[in-house]
Amino acid sequence: MYSTNFLRETARVVQRVVLVLLLNLTCHNINRSSYLPNATPVFSNLSTPDIESSLITLNLQGHFIFNDTHHVANDFGNIYHFLPMAILLPKTVSDISTTIKHVFDMGPNSELTVTARGHGHSLQGQSQSHGGIVIRMESLKQPKMHVHTGEPPYVDVSGGELWINVLHETLKEGLAPKSWTDYLHLTVGGTLSNAGVSGQAFRHGPQIDNVHQLEIVTGKGEIVNCSEDQNADLFYGVLGGLGQFGIITRARIALEPAPKMVKWIRVLYSDFYSFTKDQEQLISSDTSFDYIEGFVIKNRTGLINNWSSTFSPRDPIQASQFRSEGKTLYCLEMAMYLNREDSNTMNQVSIS
Repeated sequence: MYSTNFLRETARVVQRVVLVLLLNLTCHNINRSSYLPNATPVFSNLSTPDIESSLITLNLQGHFIFNDTHHVANDFGNIYHFLPMAILLPKTVSDISTTIKHVFDMGPNSELTVTARGHGHSLQGQSQSHGGIVIRMESLKQPKMHVHTGEPPYVDVSGGELWINVLHETLKEGLAPKSWTDYLHLTVGGTLSNAGVSGQAFRHGPQIDNVHQLEIVTGKGEIVNCSEDQNADLFYGVLGGLGQFGIITRARIALEPAPKMVKWIRVLYSDFYSFTKDQEQLISSDTSFDYIEGFVIKNRTGLINNWSSTFSPRDPIQASQFRSEGKTLYCLEMAMYLNREDSNTMNQVSIS
């Protein structure tokens, strides 16, 4: 049993955490209110035409777009819609560096903001810039992707590259990233700026735990290489840093041998306790699955018939547990990686 003092101290800690979260939420809403879609951005010293003219004079291999900017005024969340002044389509890292340095040299009174945009899957306008500059990271094709097959294997890749392309390229060498997200049409820089949580995270950690090196463009426009041993503060600050410490323009991602086969299983639960108990047991075992993910779904007509790997929907006893339309269900999705020599034991799982 816990002591009264321990419980009282725990309650105080929880109260402090809740208070901090509420304050952060309040500040976030206050900041958002100053960027309402109908608001007009104010530049103290320079007019919009002056800023556009100064951007045009920059020595870039890529180029700016000033007119057709509405397609970057949204994101996956579909809550905020901010029109930028300009879109930068960079061809080189130098294009990004030159642009950010130019904005930095303009000083804070310009109030001009710069945002890196990957595939636009942010939820609350983080990939938008009201009256500022949006950098389309997918336009950055340099440096070219390079797969290193030695020890340890890794891939050097642009921050604007999609994970699906990284996977296709590494599979040509029989390799794959150790950890990747459920949905692969996301950019490398985008997920590394968040965390990159996946079904492999319980084995290898999220994507940010599987990075050897980064190239960053800082808020001053400096191009900096960083790793655990070089500029470590910047390295750990940028990984999962939500873009606050710089833009990821290149990443060196850890790889491992790709499996030849995968045994994929989905298991449905109607009881939340059984669902979480099994999930905790599986992820704590060293000899179970290589990929485990749990999620909540709502039952609907025809759903169970498409999930015959869980059980036979023709079994009246099993199927009766899931017949209620609209009932909340819980699912464990699991995968075991196999090579051809493992085919005889592919249906066996040892849980210790």
